[in-house]
Amino acid sequence: MRGLGWIKSIRLAEAQQMRDRIALLECELINAAASKGKSNLLNVGHELRSQKARLERLEHCIAWMPERV
Repeated sequence: MRGLGWIKSIRLAEAQQMRDRIALLECELINAAASKGKSNLLNVGHELRSQKARLERLEHCIAWMPERV
């Protein structure tokens, strides 16, 4: 059986992937704004908000996990 440390490391890796995705989406948002593509701008903006909210929930979950069991 795997412990909380294993779960926490998975969650931390997932959070890092989300941060990377958010950085990519922010670049896409800048490019979409420059290209005047309103549809793409809305899609990227929506996904960016969604990812940021998901990351916030995940970080809150990680913060409540104990350091050591």
